[in-house]
Amino acid sequence: MTQLQSYASDPANSRGRLHDEKRDVTRGPRDDFQRDRDRIIHCISFRRLRHKTQVFVAPDGDHYRVRLTHSLEVAQIGRTLARALGLNEDLTEALCLAHDIGHPPFGHAGEDALEEALADHGGFDHNAQTIRTLTKLETPYPRWNGLNLTWEMLEGLAKHNGPVDEPTWALAEANDAVDLDLHSWPSLEAQIAAIADDIAYDNHDIDDGMRAGLLTLDQLLELPFIAERWQVIRDRFADVSPDRLLPELIRDQIGLMVNDVLETTSERLKLLAVQTPTDVRQAGQMIGGFSDEMAEKERALKGFMYENLYHHPKQMAAAEEGKMMVADLVRAYREQPDLMPDDWAAALPDAEPARIRHIADFLAGMTDRYARNRHQEIFGEMVGQD
Repeated sequence: MTQLQSYASDPANSRGRLHDEKRDVTRGPRDDFQRDRDRIIHCISFRRLRHKTQVFVAPDGDHYRVRLTHSLEVAQIGRTLARALGLNEDLTEALCLAHDIGHPPFGHAGEDALEEALADHGGFDHNAQTIRTLTKLETPYPRWNGLNLTWEMLEGLAKHNGPVDEPTWALAEANDAVDLDLHSWPSLEAQIAAIADDIAYDNHDIDDGMRAGLLTLDQLLELPFIAERWQVIRDRFADVSPDRLLPELIRDQIGLMVNDVLETTSERLKLLAVQTPTDVRQAGQMIGGFSDEMAEKERALKGFMYENLYHHPKQMAAAEEGKMMVADLVRAYREQPDLMPDDWAAALPDAEPARIRHIADFLAGMTDRYARNRHQEIFGEMVGQD
């Protein structure tokens, strides 16, 4: 690992874990952030990401990205950025790997269904659900629930997008257990994990969209900065067929964004005279991120992707089906709790809001495949029936 800069998170100075642990030397010479990363990799909820939607719901092809492969790609970009900036790679990687664990089946469509179901009981947020899953629902240890992650890990998951002034009920509960200093900015490792997520899905979703036939190169070239890079690549590989050059365009875009983040973040660190992790949290702004020019291009790309891919009629139809299935399952489990597995049914609280939140915990942990199978068992082939 690259030598840590003074503003990096140092496991030797971690604020610790909620539950005190006696180190077991038989489990290897790892520091606290390395243990956090390994706990994420080995937990059940991380494995379930293999069968959770990234863009395409229950894709027919094996080559489309899912939440698991997306998280791995985010981690690769995050590690690269962290290494170049002298940050803690292990903490950055752990945050990248864990950031989507709270997503329910069928992506944002499933989240919309749970948000509506919990509208009168505090709502649903996948970021807060990630923390709830990792601090309450995972149970690999004999003396406490959760993975007992470090303060720095929980803080990064809670506010990787910036300070949180109005936490959801789930995040407020986590903050009551461990004060995550929600009103300050997060560590630079958390900021880098967040921007790595943007870089990964901005570009890799293009690849999947074109593979699915929902995007065309001509559409992409309507974006001036994409057209400019495409011409550079065509000139560089003039003897190669254009249909072999899309992966090169994706790599080129990722490289440009990564380099922009490195340059911009380094400039902000100098401008703000940042020396310590405390300086990062008290900077009053996001330090790790795009330049204004790249941020404008990235917003244009996101707008293009929403218009042409995420809101494509085929995608909207698939999302609506997924949303209806989750809504159906919420209703079924509320009316007939014994349809849930015995352990979940036995633990169902009698009173609201705990009752519906318990059902949401069960549903949020489902994979697309499991949710679809349970829906078929209860409702048959029809979707969204009353």
